[in-house]
Amino acid sequence: MEEQVIALFHTYPSIAFLISIAINIVISILGVVPSVFLTAANLAVFGFWKGTFLSFVGEAVGAIVSFLLYRKGFRKLSETKWLSYPKVKRLLEAEGVEAFSLVLSLRLLPFVPSGLVTFVAAIGRMSLLLFTVASSLGKLPALLLEAYSVYQVMNWTWQGKVISTVFAVFLFLFTWKKVVQNKT
Repeated sequence: MEEQVIALFHTYPSIAFLISIAINIVISILGVVPSVFLTAANLAVFGFWKGTFLSFVGEAVGAIVSFLLYRKGFRKLSETKWLSYPKVKRLLEAEGVEAFSLVLSLRLLPFVPSGLVTFVAAIGRMSLLLFTVASSLGKLPALLLEAYSVYQVMNWTWQGKVISTVFAVFLFLFTWKKVVQNKT
């Protein structure tokens, strides 16, 4: 996918940054598609700092657009039973500083799906302004770490080799655990 996005950027260089932001908006709306391939394409075409900045802007704008769409289309879902779990309910009912802190801290955690945080915040009581600031501040460190990792792997530095090795070991152990669990 990364190669197709790079080719698209090279085909339309004068609007490549707008294409990148548009792709990020679509990724954010879908909520489950990882953006790492787009970050890699941005880094390959625009360089580390410009590519990272473009990915950050795209993710921030994507989160705002998703928030607005989710709020418009799914607000009534906040009353459904499956959103009554204590942790989800807390974010749904949070306002002000508490809502800000929750979104900021959830954005900092890499294993919490970004789309889920946006969705729950959008159908809850949180304001768009607070969401925008908390979400953007929380995405910044995560995106810097993602961009650094992707850049190191793309350039196959010793850090990239370590990242790839750790990832491969993790995948192996995860797969091994699943195979062993299925046999018993």
